[in-house]
Amino acid sequence: MTVTGTATPQSLSAARRITGVALASVSGVAVAVQSRINGELGVRLADGFAAAVISFGVGLMVLLVLVPATPGGRRGLAALRPALRSGALRPWQCLGGMFGAFLVATQGLTIGSLGVAVFTVAVVAGQTGSSLAVDRAGIGPTGRQPITRQRLAGAVLTVLAVGLAVADRLGDPGTLALALLPLLAGVGIAWQQAVNGRVRAAADSALTATLVNFAVGTVVLLVAFAIDIAIRGWPTGNLPTEPWFYLGGPIGIVFIAIAAAIVRFTGVLLLGLATIAGQIVGAVLLDLVLPTAASHPSVNTLLGAALTMVAVLIAALAPPGRR
Repeated sequence: MTVTGTATPQSLSAARRITGVALASVSGVAVAVQSRINGELGVRLADGFAAAVISFGVGLMVLLVLVPATPGGRRGLAALRPALRSGALRPWQCLGGMFGAFLVATQGLTIGSLGVAVFTVAVVAGQTGSSLAVDRAGIGPTGRQPITRQRLAGAVLTVLAVGLAVADRLGDPGTLALALLPLLAGVGIAWQQAVNGRVRAAADSALTATLVNFAVGTVVLLVAFAIDIAIRGWPTGNLPTEPWFYLGGPIGIVFIAIAAAIVRFTGVLLLGLATIAGQIVGAVLLDLVLPTAASHPSVNTLLGAALTMVAVLIAALAPPGRR
């Protein structure tokens, strides 16, 4: 017999999952906006690595001020060292920022040629399949999650959706090669979300986990930028004067912090699927409302985006126990 008005553990868990999905969807729209900002910044600077360094660097500077100024951030920083020393947190679990850096670099390198919609659909393909593998391996804080038939069907359908979205560009090998970069970035996103969730659990602070992510990512991007300068020389573009070009980093803070905070309630796959839904909607709307020279979505791109949404629903509604 249950008491009316008393929340059960099951209802609390469901409420947290629903809240997590809503937050992840909103953050997905923010990621689409970030992709447009960093892509345009890369075009202005004529260097995708320079755009990525600026995006991550601005985010890191904000966090270096914000984290020590908050009690939770200070406690999280103090908890990291004992967690690493005791083995509760492994050093490799602190490297999620490497894949965040790669994603931001691909935004600056490819969106000027691909457009936000095609870029996002390619990221989705890599992220969906990788999320299945990461959940199955138990890398995230929720532990091992089974690969159900519906989850697998959703992942396969997502890959088919990507093929449809870029079908009209099959005659351009250069475009297809560029699409491989966001595809690989999507593979890394799932791993990044999983290990950032581990850092958040060890530090008991989403902000601290975000700071670790940005610190690692900034170092990786500075090394890549130095190599880029040695090979190709200094960027030939100019720093834009419009302030919105420098909002990519702060948007990334919101996305990473939300993901690190809610992945323990949703699991990596559901977090990724909800984020994907927001990304798809945001990316298509951006390309339709604010098109650039490369971002006029074709019918195939729109159909691919719609098919991706169907795939997300199939995988998200999968019953948890059926393999």
